[in-house]
Amino acid sequence: MSLVRRFATVLFALAALAACTTGPKVPPSVALIQDAQTALQRIKAAPDSKDFTDLLPRAAGIAIFPAVYKAGFFVGAEGGNGLVIGRDAAGNWGYPAFYVLGGGSFGLQIGAQQSAVILVIRSRKALEAVIKHQGKLGPDAGVAVGWVGAGLQGAVTSNLGFDIVGFSTSRGLYGGVSLEGSALVRRNDYNAELYGTGATPEAIILENKYKTDKADGLRAALAAK
Repeated sequence: MSLVRRFATVLFALAALAACTTGPKVPPSVALIQDAQTALQRIKAAPDSKDFTDLLPRAAGIAIFPAVYKAGFFVGAEGGNGLVIGRDAAGNWGYPAFYVLGGGSFGLQIGAQQSAVILVIRSRKALEAVIKHQGKLGPDAGVAVGWVGAGLQGAVTSNLGFDIVGFSTSRGLYGGVSLEGSALVRRNDYNAELYGTGATPEAIILENKYKTDKADGLRAALAAK
């Protein structure tokens, strides 16, 4: 099976999982915003979250994936639905565009894991690279990615030269989510559901053409000290 087909299979499985776990009365896009806010508040409140809370006030953007699943039995797959949100020219948090974080790999691996994953996007250059050149994180996107891993303590300082710094809260047999080979792919269906047909990540995040009160809680949580 080709890499493209394996990755497409991962995305299809994630979409099916989201459809099964989302309550019928709340649109999936709105439920995902709510879950992202919960994940953000949980990580901000963690006793060892100093690295994260130091980086966030100066971030150009953030990507939040409330539940990234990784499982494998010889063939591994990982991914989860989430969102990307950036700051406007005045430094205020804007509105979210929706993405899937996904990847796949072969090898002898048995286990399962679920993590909340947050990527702190530290520069406008990195934010634009993620949005304009969706694809694998790292060199393919023209950005340097650093990773804290399964905890939040001590691995990162504000002086590191990474464009994107990842944080996770992992549980399961893998012990940590790897960003190597992972890709960010747009969820056009979620963007259209929340904002209407034609809403692109560029228009939502970079051009600030769309707004929704459904993201007010998340925006407030991002701005809170």
